[in-house]
Amino acid sequence: MHATTTETMIQAVQIHKAFGALQVLKGVNFAVGRSEVVAIIGSSGSGKSTLLRCLNHLERIDAGSIVVEGEAMVSNNAAGTAQYVSERDIKRLCSKMGMVFQQFNLFPHMTVLQNVIEAPMTVKKQSRASIEPLAQALLAKVGLADKQDYFPSQLSGGQKQRVAIARALAMQPEIMLFDEPTSALDPELTGEVLKTMQQLAEDKMTMVVVTHEMGFAREVADTVLFMDGGVIVESGPAKTFFDAPKQVRTQAFLSAMLK
Repeated sequence: MHATTTETMIQAVQIHKAFGALQVLKGVNFAVGRSEVVAIIGSSGSGKSTLLRCLNHLERIDAGSIVVEGEAMVSNNAAGTAQYVSERDIKRLCSKMGMVFQQFNLFPHMTVLQNVIEAPMTVKKQSRASIEPLAQALLAKVGLADKQDYFPSQLSGGQKQRVAIARALAMQPEIMLFDEPTSALDPELTGEVLKTMQQLAEDKMTMVVVTHEMGFAREVADTVLFMDGGVIVESGPAKTFFDAPKQVRTQAFLSAMLK
């Protein structure tokens, strides 16, 4: 764990989100400081992944506000419902965030290197010559320098997920969002992905991680949020959270997870 500055990178206030009649988020509040690692834990269906997807506009919220580095992406209008800024501004704010999903979503017909350089070339209009050295450095960072000419079908699940992390980093985001990045992996491959994420934390990357890996949350996160039923039941510094949870629901969840 590491010291964070007081600069707020993401501020979410009273986030509400429903899918039809199903209320998934019921007034969620939290903030992420620069260089902070926030782990979001909770049972399946508690709203964790939906909350993460709302942060970078993969889902639109119904009410509340999301501020990214001091700039509002969405806030309540006079009627009390969510009003977004322009599509152009949304794109600009979302470009500050990289996202890693449960499934790797690599392009099967492209090599590892091509997968990493595709978005900077397509979205940022960077030349191959300008982005390739960064892409190669990122592949080295995630331990895959020797795999740049391989295709995804030639990689293990853990290697694919590390390519996905390098691909997100190639866009040079200031915040990384991870949605259950190890849930599709065999247990023996989980460690290599968590090690890569731990290294990012040591490099002071701001991270929000939805995870069921309690060891990672305890050892790497600065702050842990426990969600249940669409609300944050409890949050706090990782050590305090795990050693002395206050809420009965948190205690029950942790005792089940840590058996």
